[in-house]
Amino acid sequence: MASLEYRTPIGTVTVTTENGKVTGLRRGQFRPTACKVRLIRGTDPLASNIESVLQQFFRQAGAAGELPLQLAGTPFQQKVWSALQRIPPGEVRTYGELARQLRSSPRAVGGACRRNPVPLLVPCHRVVAAQGLGGFAGRTTGKEVALKRWLLQHEGITFET
Repeated sequence: MASLEYRTPIGTVTVTTENGKVTGLRRGQFRPTACKVRLIRGTDPLASNIESVLQQFFRQAGAAGELPLQLAGTPFQQKVWSALQRIPPGEVRTYGELARQLRSSPRAVGGACRRNPVPLLVPCHRVVAAQGLGGFAGRTTGKEVALKRWLLQHEGITFET
């Protein structure tokens, strides 16, 4: 298992890998900057591919290349994460829309989004409430929601309040 740290425009991002696949992505404090993505700690054969995908994500308004993922979760979480990967950059879906598509409830979709082990790569920030922005990472206020707003604005989507 490897742990790689990258400096990004949203702060430090730590990516974990195992057996040639990305297994997790954690964000540090949300500190928006104009910096370029670069590896600051760790080694792994995937390191340069991950750096390239992150560079593309931040350079091209949310577009990202693909990385091999190994995501631990329930079958339902896997279905939600798969659906999230089909939401194009610059578009959003509501929790309710995804729930109808998956024959579930908006709350269950939100729970799967909250447990997403690789936010950014599986874009849970593209899921919003029926009436507004909604929460992010289990929070409805604070830096997490500010990060969601930043990511959506980066993709050309603006929400009032």
